Amino acid sequence: MSETPVHNNLQVEISNRQILKITLPISFAILVPQLNFITNNIFLGHYPDGGKSLAIAGITGVYYLIFSAIGFGLNNGLQALIARRAGENRPEEIGKIFNQGILIAMIIAAIGIVTTWLLTPQIFRLFIGDEERLRQAIEFSRIRILGLPFLYIYQMRNALLVGTNQSKYLVIGTLAEAIANVLFDYMLIFGKLGLPRMGLNGAAIASIIAEFCGMFVIFLVIHVKGIGKKFQLFSDLKWNKKNANLILSMSAPLVFQTAISLISWEYFFLLIDSHGEIALAVSNAMRNIFGIFGVITWAFAATTNAMVSNIIGQGKQDMMNVLLFKIIRMSTGFSLVVAVILNFFPAQILSIYGQSEEFVAVAVPVMRVVSSALVLMSFSIICLNAVTGTGNTRVTLSIEFFTIVIYVIYVYLVLDKFFLSITYGWMSEWLYWTCLFIPSYLYLRSGKWKNKII
Repeated sequence: MSETPVHNNLQVEISNRQILKITLPISFAILVPQLNFITNNIFLGHYPDGGKSLAIAGITGVYYLIFSAIGFGLNNGLQALIARRAGENRPEEIGKIFNQGILIAMIIAAIGIVTTWLLTPQIFRLFIGDEERLRQAIEFSRIRILGLPFLYIYQMRNALLVGTNQSKYLVIGTLAEAIANVLFDYMLIFGKLGLPRMGLNGAAIASIIAEFCGMFVIFLVIHVKGIGKKFQLFSDLKWNKKNANLILSMSAPLVFQTAISLISWEYFFLLIDSHGEIALAVSNAMRNIFGIFGVITWAFAATTNAMVSNIIGQGKQDMMNVLLFKIIRMSTGFSLVVAVILNFFPAQILSIYGQSEEFVAVAVPVMRVVSSALVLMSFSIICLNAVTGTGNTRVTLSIEFFTIVIYVIYVYLVLDKFFLSITYGWMSEWLYWTCLFIPSYLYLRSGKWKNKII
């Protein structure tokens, strides 16, 4: 097994052990928010309103994910920059970059809140025909969006810890978030322990409380472990034009990339709405399944971003192929195991939502499509994040834009124009991941990224 020596705790080695050391804590950190979504939906699935809350959660959940993805794009750009400085052994620059990242994130959060309160209701009205469902979707979104500042700060600490090879600390804050979410979901949705019974809106408030708890706990850990002092976090929160421009030039394409990706998925769910509540509830369940079983792959993707940027910072561009082969082998192997499980036990897995036999009958063929899409994602997302790690985020945006155009045309034709079943609609995932993989692979193979400096 090819390895490289470690000069300090900020630089990484190219080994299976190093990959897993970074990936496993990240996977847990990604898993818990997905578990929070599923917890919300399981509770809402058992809420006595005929499945209306579960159906609405599909639209509103993806809507919030759009803003979450914007933060994720900022996180990825920040992570690549921090990892590059770590690979270059320049710790004094890491805190400065992180501080500017926080300021930029808070500005975006404020824009997101204002947009949701003032403009989003008008957008929802274009697609949601049922007045009661429309009212609940607007009300939920206006509450849920208030957690955005906590989520963004939480995501920025991900960039710091992963970029500086300290991903093991992600687990603590994530665990605090998970416990808070389950506890407050139960109390606020069903009105337990003296709290009011709030149904769908209770899930929104519970999620906000959980995000705050995760953010608060992880920054306690950062303070206790001396990480804040080491990198001088929050010591200077003044606007720094040079670092701000660096972050924005790196992250802006990723923000647009993740935003348009999730906006297209929201469009997908809005088209599903016209297929009825069962179709919408099934698609919401598929989103949860895709999220929960795709956790490891997303963790490998985040690891790819950080490690690629780090080894380039060390001047080891020639080791890129070795690194990618190791990560893809592990990512794809895991996804194949997941695909087998989903195909052998679909009804048992779907039973956790407590829905009707009709729900299960519609969902099983969709799950088979989703399981194969997970395998395609397992190597496609690795290649795309390798492009991000090289610093060529405009190339990443171009690949995503090209893919989204094809994706949107497909879902419009299948779900709206020809009004085919949602099983065919979900086959859009096959198209999406294939279109991401081909140009990412060709770009990496071209070697044009080798002279990129960030």
